[in-house]
Amino acid sequence: MKSRPLSLSIALIACLGSLVACGDQSVPEPRRLTYELVASTPHDPFASTQGLLLHEGVYYESTGGYEKSTLRRVEPATGKVLERRDLPPTAFGEGLALRGDRLYQLEWKSGKGFLYDRDSFERVGDFRYEGEGWGLAWDGAHFLLSDGTDRLRFLDPETFAVVRTVNVRDHLGPVDQLNELEFIEGKVYANRWHTEDILVINPESGHVEASLNLAALERPRPSDPEAVLNGIAWDPETRLLHVTGKRWTRVHVLRIGE
Repeated sequence: MKSRPLSLSIALIACLGSLVACGDQSVPEPRRLTYELVASTPHDPFASTQGLLLHEGVYYESTGGYEKSTLRRVEPATGKVLERRDLPPTAFGEGLALRGDRLYQLEWKSGKGFLYDRDSFERVGDFRYEGEGWGLAWDGAHFLLSDGTDRLRFLDPETFAVVRTVNVRDHLGPVDQLNELEFIEGKVYANRWHTEDILVINPESGHVEASLNLAALERPRPSDPEAVLNGIAWDPETRLLHVTGKRWTRVHVLRIGE
């Protein structure tokens, strides 16, 4: 094999180093959002939150863990579980979304989700999707599904076929470990697993436009390293963000600023 001239090798190394240092120059660096803590309310410390939403003043929550996954209706002010449905012992509950009067709950590895009547909590069907299920949100036309990669999938609400995908990036490159999702005023809010940040993603480009660091919340944290920030709910009337984590003792209500 012919060897490269030393000057060319040095140039290649410098070029690669520049790419690593500079990241993706086509994506602006995300803005850092601020927040005001408005309130903190009780949360079941045994609930490993995987999905959270707020509808008509009530939380709906999906919790995970084999032999302990649930779907819950929860009173926000007290954390009292108003209604609970246990998943099959072999199921691991994940993301949760509401469309009309139906709740859609993901299961981690089986590619099967559970469909419930919102009011009665009766399980009224199942749905299928490819790959793992982590987070789920409804944007008014499609379901958005995360699977722990840097990819968001947009799914047909009737067939759950993939309509399109978008790869999430920031100024440093691909952003993976996308978990719980919430669609808020035209943007995708996502927990990134094992980080203290909620990311604000443009659903068309996949660019991370802003991030919200919540490292100061919930101190002291549960000792389990897997008790991470996970759970995003939006109140469109008050424009307040409700956040919690796996086995956290509180749900925190935030007013977001620039």
